[in-house]
Amino acid sequence: MHETSILLFGRNGQLGRALQAALSDIGPVTALGRADADFSRPEQVRSVVQDREPKMIVNAAAFTDVDGAESDKETAHLVNAVAPGVLAEEAERIGAGIVHYSTDYVFDGRAERPYTEAAATDPRTVYGKTKREGERRIQSGAAPFWIFRTSWLYGPTGDNFLRTMLRLGRERDRLQVVDDQFGSPTSTLWLADATRHVIQCVLGSIDMGRTSGIYHSVSRGQTSWYGFAQAIFRVFDVDVEVEPVDTSAFPRPASRPAYSVLDPSKLMRTFGLQPPSWSRQLADIRKPLLEAER
Repeated sequence: MHETSILLFGRNGQLGRALQAALSDIGPVTALGRADADFSRPEQVRSVVQDREPKMIVNAAAFTDVDGAESDKETAHLVNAVAPGVLAEEAERIGAGIVHYSTDYVFDGRAERPYTEAAATDPRTVYGKTKREGERRIQSGAAPFWIFRTSWLYGPTGDNFLRTMLRLGRERDRLQVVDDQFGSPTSTLWLADATRHVIQCVLGSIDMGRTSGIYHSVSRGQTSWYGFAQAIFRVFDVDVEVEPVDTSAFPRPASRPAYSVLDPSKLMRTFGLQPPSWSRQLADIRKPLLEAER
């Protein structure tokens, strides 16, 4: 076992791709996708960890289809709750740490100020409930853990709001975008860099588990989906008319939180990180996205 070996799950997702590049600066990274470790078969995931015995497990795999989870509760539960618990059990067995990503959906979305890590959770969807159970299973183990709750994640690759807006904005003259849901759009590139920073800090610590806990890992500031869309079209020079509408204009099987703003103060205090504003993160991703589209 290499002292800085990292086992990364979810390599094909938008965050997993960013993590592969960022974590390679620390040491050898073994990045696995669903074909290598199917999280709907948790015992297969257990076997993979037993074979590899890394120093750090980074889990970017998840069932993220919020609407699909409402009709496929079993798979969502296996992937988002049971499999992360298995990772935590194996991390304890081999003396490894575990990094895991969670979501604003663990809250009810009814707050009027940014959620801190101490705020009461009250998920309203299957997705949110299974992600919260995954958190609890990791928390109940003895392995040191760093759970990063994030929201409104987007990046230069994968399916996300940024890339969807750019595609639609280039195809149409006019779009309707929800203006009564608020959050902090967060770049996968920033989150991957923040993860690297945290792992470097904890691997260099005498007591690796001293900072173990949940951290809200998002950009600073907030906007609505409508505000985010307007900013996207400004940054990428796309000429399209955007009309603000209420959530009711787009009925979905799973309810969306009206307020998804998370407070990253704990992350900033503990690890000395200064998350850029959401608008700065958007500007910073322009070049990587255009390069990815070539």
